[in-house]
Amino acid sequence: MTKSRILGGAVVALLASTAYAAAQDQVISFVECGDTPSPVHVSTIEAWEAANPGFDVQVEVVGWGQCQDKVTTLAVAGTPVGLAYIGSRALKQLASNDLIVDMPMTDEEKAAYYPYVADTVTFDGTQWGRPVAFSTKALYWNKDLFAAAGLDPEVPPATWADEIAAAKAIEENTDADGFGVVAKTFDNTMHQFLHWVYTNDGLVIDADNNIVLDSPQNLEAITALRDITAYAEEGPTAYEQNEVRAIFLDGKLGMIHAASGTLNLLADSPFKWGVAQLPVGPSAKGPGTLLITDSMAVFKGTGYEDKAVDLAKFLTNPENQSAYEAEQGLTPLRPGPAVDAIIAADPNWQPFFDGIAFGGPEPLLTDYLGLQNVMIELVQSVVTGQAEPAAALTKAAADLEQYK
Repeated sequence: MTKSRILGGAVVALLASTAYAAAQDQVISFVECGDTPSPVHVSTIEAWEAANPGFDVQVEVVGWGQCQDKVTTLAVAGTPVGLAYIGSRALKQLASNDLIVDMPMTDEEKAAYYPYVADTVTFDGTQWGRPVAFSTKALYWNKDLFAAAGLDPEVPPATWADEIAAAKAIEENTDADGFGVVAKTFDNTMHQFLHWVYTNDGLVIDADNNIVLDSPQNLEAITALRDITAYAEEGPTAYEQNEVRAIFLDGKLGMIHAASGTLNLLADSPFKWGVAQLPVGPSAKGPGTLLITDSMAVFKGTGYEDKAVDLAKFLTNPENQSAYEAEQGLTPLRPGPAVDAIIAADPNWQPFFDGIAFGGPEPLLTDYLGLQNVMIELVQSVVTGQAEPAAALTKAAADLEQYK
């Protein structure tokens, strides 16, 4: 059995060398985004190698800030990696430029995931990646600040109206701010706005590839975000989600929207807190959330695409994926005993599953950075008062047409 190796950038450059490759097994290069290699992925790759003699998977770990740009640049240059762990948001752009191969799922495979998970990797009716990581969002609230503001600390807001009213009470009756608004020039500004979109039955792009951002549901969403900004931290355009979370962890913010990772950070909190499903808007059909996935994508032009697809499927099959999720503390992609065990061990996980049935994926457009920039401009123009919600929404919808 050949052993997968964790390589530095200088060694990876040697993969293009015919002389080097000739003396080795067939090399499959795998770029994994992050800071350190996953032990589960290392052992899973070794098991795959044992079942596929003659193939050697070489893993390079690249930080999230450079990872996606690196694999895209290599693919455009004609020296693609075989397999990469990337944000699903990039799949449509990569596929539209003929840089990755499709990985169609059977109906049975799609049905095994939570609702809409397959949609995060789907366009033109097929799938372009295999989901490998999943994130949903919930409302965190500071029970001590609720009590100090005259609110029932055990009753979280269920609707946007409740949420805005609670933020106002905290702002006016305590030394803290009511709600954390994320509006920095950063990708999670778009994500945070999508929390409002997907808790009000909104969409950005529909199944027929129509931009539908300028809708009554989304006008309600951006208006509510404007209204709650009056009770947010000062200067929200200076804050991304981790910076807002830090204020909450310091006990100076009444509520935030955040992922499950915040649970660990609150383990030794000096104040009482709770977690609930995201409050819903007036047009909601049920609890919602933003569904974000990362995926395994297989690049064209290596000559071993079929084997790389097989490896991607092996890494993300139910058994191996479940082990990886447990190692990383991720929201499971598929319902089942693992989910039941998580909730039984910590009921605070329940809200992260409650919103999935009416949730929505990151919009798949042909230029993710273009989408991101339009959405950031929309949010910033409204929360700073530079534009009225309706006009800003209409402008953003028109600007997105070029990227669909």
